[in-house]
Amino acid sequence: MTANEDQEMELEALRSIYEGDECFKEISPVSFQFRVGELEDSKAFILDITWPETYPETAPLISLEAFFNNRISAETKQLILAKLEEQVEANLGAAMMYTLFEWAKENQETLMENHKSIVTAVTLTSNSEVSEPATAAKKKEKKEQLTKAQKRRMINKTDHKGELPRGWNWVDVIKHLSKTGGKDED
Repeated sequence: MTANEDQEMELEALRSIYEGDECFKEISPVSFQFRVGELEDSKAFILDITWPETYPETAPLISLEAFFNNRISAETKQLILAKLEEQVEANLGAAMMYTLFEWAKENQETLMENHKSIVTAVTLTSNSEVSEPATAAKKKEKKEQLTKAQKRRMINKTDHKGELPRGWNWVDVIKHLSKTGGKDED
């Protein structure tokens, strides 16, 4: 079997195993992302894996550079990569993605035990940055005031309940139909 046939078989197996699994994402037929842990879990991380042409005879390229992993310290990333490399060495020459993903899931606690929660600082700053423009936009909306004339016009158009009378916009409908060309009955 050639490396390409091995890759195709493993790709089909991965697709069937992880079909519908939100942790697995196929970027291309030789590039994948796998999330270890739940999204809300502070100890979750994403593995970026790319197969070189000669995979599985040569090791896949494993990276932790996904934006999701920004809160993980460099030391913890190095530890995870070193441990995964050991697994890769043990499985060279065979289809190993499933083995690697499952091993990472089983050993998530050990891999992330030295993980210092940089999370709190990062999420707090990003949350405040996100929420400030939203509140500023709301304040601007409230400042928009109607003039007395505009208020008077609105009151004159509505009944005592503040509702517009039935058919108040029919003229607009007729105008619209005349522009778009309703059915011609010739």
